Amino acid sequence: MPRSAPSWSGVHRSERLAGTPAVRRDGHWWLVSPGGTMLAPDPALNAELDFFAADMAAANRAVAELHAARTAASDPVRKARR
Repeated sequence: MPRSAPSWSGVHRSERLAGTPAVRRDGHWWLVSPGGTMLAPDPALNAELDFFAADMAAANRAVAELHAARTAASDPVRKARR
């Protein structure tokens, strides 16, 4: 197993893909569990994980933009400048 293989104890919840056991390290997807770590060998699975990660990132950006717009709209200083 390569040196960069994550271990269950070394993976933070925030590193996982949407709460799944999938973790991306050094350009590779890993499946991590208390029983061990396995490099995801299936190209189709890797492609789906890449698509899912991209979709999650886009959704997170959209929510952050909505939150920023809502905060800006409720900020009295910005309203006074208009």
